[in-house]
Formats: sequence, C-alpha cells, structure tokens
Amino acid sequence: MRLTRSLFLKTAVLGAIAAAGVLAWQPLHAAEEAVVIPPPAQDQPAGDGLETAVVAGGCFWGVQGVYQHTAGVVSAVSGYAGGTKATADYHTVSTGSTGHAESVQIKFDPKKVSYGKILQIFFSVVHDPTQLNRQGPDTGTQYRSAIFTTSEAQKKVAEAYIAQLDKAKVFGKPIVTKVGKLEAFYPAEDYHQDYLTLHPNQPYIAYNDLPKIDNLKKIFAENYIDKPTLVRDAKATN
Repeated sequence: MRLTRSLFLKTAVLGAIAAAGVLAWQPLHAAEEAVVIPPPAQDQPAGDGLETAVVAGGCFWGVQGVYQHTAGVVSAVSGYAGGTKATADYHTVSTGSTGHAESVQIKFDPKKVSYGKILQIFFSVVHDPTQLNRQGPDTGTQYRSAIFTTSEAQKKVAEAYIAQLDKAKVFGKPIVTKVGKLEAFYPAEDYHQDYLTLHPNQPYIAYNDLPKIDNLKKIFAENYIDKPTLVRDAKATN
C-alpha cells in the first residue's frame, strides 16, 4: 500500500512515542479520555429490520473498532461522508479540501442496541465531541465530529441528545458535533477496513484506539462483545 502524508504522519509521530519508551502494545492513555454520560432522554423505538447510522469522530480506525465490539452491530465499515464520489479516496480526503469526513457506517439491530445507545457510545468513548476539526494528533475538517442522519427520527434524537448533554455540562465545553442529513456514504479502501484488529501493535492504534475498546468494555459492559464483527468476515460469507 502507498502511505499518504496523513498516514505517514500518524505512523511517524506514534513511532517516536514508542521509541521514547511507550511500548506499542501497551494501551496507556488515549488522546481523548472517556466520559461517563447519561443515556439520551429521547430515543427511537425499536423497529423491525436493520437500521443504519453514520458517524464521524476523527480517524475511522478507532471509530470502526469500537462499534465492531458493540453488541447488536452487524456491520461497521470505514469510509467517507460529506463530499462527492469523485473525491472519496483516502489520498484526496486527507488534503482536507473535499468536504468529506472520515466516517463509519454502522448497521445495527435496533432490538439489540438502540440508535440512542449508538450515540451514547459515540459521545462517551469514541471521541471528544468538544474538539473542532480535530481528534488527538489528527487535524483538519476530515477529522471533524459529525452525525449523518438517515431519517428525520434520527435527526430529532441526535439534536435532542446534544442539547441534553450541553445543558447538563457533562463535558465542561460546548459540543461542536454537526448533525446533517446523509447524502451518500463511500466505503474506504480495503486496507483501512478492520485496521484496529489487524494492526494492534501499530503505535497509533495502541496509543489512541485500544484504550477506547477498554473503555467500551468498562463503561458499556452490557453492550461489549469480545470478538469483533469484521468486514473481512462479512465478505467471506457473501
């Protein structure tokens, strides 16, 4: 695979940390600490069939990894949302000029995990929703915090939840997450799929993302599954 400048910087910066004495496999502290937050006061009722949620919260490696360890999620795919098909590739998106955000498309069974729970996990352990156009070491609009809704019901739940959390001042700073209608989602290149599971010793993953999995297990124990639901496994059965 060809390393883009963005991917090269992720590897180089965290490689320096590892060289300084932080073992690549040891998840000490994530760049964004988890925050225990209340569940949404307003949620969608469980319907029949699968539903789709699309969220963006920084580098999609960690976001995908968290939801692949979430019970009730049948698919979590890394990709791009917010821009056009013509520019939906990692090299171009990494310039920050396409309108895309690194995103994850989550297909879930609402009888096992609700949309509100998906959002609670998103705001609690996936990322820091008070950081504008950045997460951890990654900066640019492609790393923004966003919720791309697939229905009016999702929009109402997301907006009401943000208002609820802001009113409760659970983060100490205002939430900057943007809520907007999903126009299209474009899956990322194959080498980005299941990245956290396939590269647990990569310094960026160990430092920034593995602690998110630990936090999911600790804070949302009833929603955590040990075996991740991988894209490669879904492809193998199709």
